[in-house]
Amino acid sequence: MIALIDYDAGNIRSVGNALARLGAEYELTADPARILAADKVILPGVGNAAEAMAHLRERGLCELIRSLRRPVLGICVGMQLMCRDSEEGPVQALGIFDSHVRRFAEAPDAKVPHMGWNALGNLDGKLFKGLEGGSYVYFVHSYYAELCPDTVATCRHGERLFSAALKYENFYGTQFHPEKSGSVGAAILRNFLAL
Repeated sequence: MIALIDYDAGNIRSVGNALARLGAEYELTADPARILAADKVILPGVGNAAEAMAHLRERGLCELIRSLRRPVLGICVGMQLMCRDSEEGPVQALGIFDSHVRRFAEAPDAKVPHMGWNALGNLDGKLFKGLEGGSYVYFVHSYYAELCPDTVATCRHGERLFSAALKYENFYGTQFHPEKSGSVGAAILRNFLAL
């Protein structure tokens, strides 16, 4: 069973629908016991990082998430919350990934938010099994995780190269939305389910 963490951070329904299309059983929960009992855990998220961290703290989930030893996937703001900190607030985050989250600078060739389909590069690891660099996925974000030793996929927005995906031990994160990324996103979710 997959625990889909419920912490009022949006986008939960579309992630649940994507899991259902893959035949995966999931439970929407903020119950620590249910999260600990799950085979895999997903931390989805859309919205403000500071507010999302506040919701995790209110539910007493920060230390629990850090302590998990099964595969954990953070999506969009969920991935950003797994970084060290974010300028969106600013806020101290969970500190799982060795990256800082910054706001994109406005530029003629890089509107903010970065929204729409963009190509992945430098793919590394089991999350991207069967996929090639240049695969397109769907992004909606104004903040990005800097490149770091945990970067396992990159993307370019204007002149800025940023972490499109991160991995540290059993923790994975995607800045893009696999649940909105068609067959490529479905393949990434399937790879996560197979971990």
